[in-house]
Amino acid sequence: MGCGDLSHATTGRKGTDLNEPLDLRPDARGKVRDIYDLGDALLLVATDRLSAFDVVLPDPIPFKGEVLTKLSLYWFDLLSGVVPNHLISADVADLPDAFAKHADWLAGRFMLVRKATVFPVECIVRGYLAGSGWAEYERNGTVCGMPLPAGLLESSRLPQPMFTPSTKAELGTHDENISVHRMFEIVGSEHGSALLESAVSLYSAARDHAASRGIIIADTKFEFGLIDGVVTLVDEVLTPDSSRFWPAASYEAGRGQASFDKQYVRDWLVDSGWDKNPPAPALPADVIAKTSETYIKAYELITGRAFQPERG
Repeated sequence: MGCGDLSHATTGRKGTDLNEPLDLRPDARGKVRDIYDLGDALLLVATDRLSAFDVVLPDPIPFKGEVLTKLSLYWFDLLSGVVPNHLISADVADLPDAFAKHADWLAGRFMLVRKATVFPVECIVRGYLAGSGWAEYERNGTVCGMPLPAGLLESSRLPQPMFTPSTKAELGTHDENISVHRMFEIVGSEHGSALLESAVSLYSAARDHAASRGIIIADTKFEFGLIDGVVTLVDEVLTPDSSRFWPAASYEAGRGQASFDKQYVRDWLVDSGWDKNPPAPALPADVIAKTSETYIKAYELITGRAFQPERG
């Protein structure tokens, strides 16, 4: 994870799901989610699209949308006492009439949510030194411009969780890390304090829960909005798309870690020689299959539940 990831930019139909109903016309299309405006609520649909380095890849990952939705629902329930969230329902019985005919396709991959005024920042929390954070630390002894103690190793646990906000990128551009002070300027000091405290509290609670399941949450990204004046957790939460998950049993500081997220795809893309600018190369069948298996494994380990796909 860089100092920022993901956006609500629009994209074409490359990387859509196999058998996606073509008559579903979203009001907005993000890198992964399609958004339908229902007037007083939104219908969020997690597709099987995968983005890496802020670019949507051409190949869908089987069951990915279901994993993202079901894992987000799990965390929304578990963390509801920490920060309120925007979820209304994920039951097909609550689908509006216009979407009911697509219930078989939508099952397991949609959420009805309350509308929020979303803050224009990504709220990233890091508990371990990895990815671009490690690269910056090697160069400067800092992460997103903030100094850290000398002598840390790759994958070292940080002395305390670090809050490293970023801006949200448009499609084809990259998120930009910003200082906490700059975030306060963008959203205001009162909301800025609430975002920082909410993000760190959510990460800390999720980290402790995941540790009980043998998973290290190295870092993650949250998004927040205002609903009736209350800072509220929105979008997805603590998924393999927005987090770096490591198996605790094989963890060892001083090297990169095996992971239950899209790092496998990132590594393949880097090794392929791709320059990280669109268009992205097609993924081999074995990379697609391995990535699907990795997402499902993350869900099963964190929730303690077998993954039961809603469709084929």
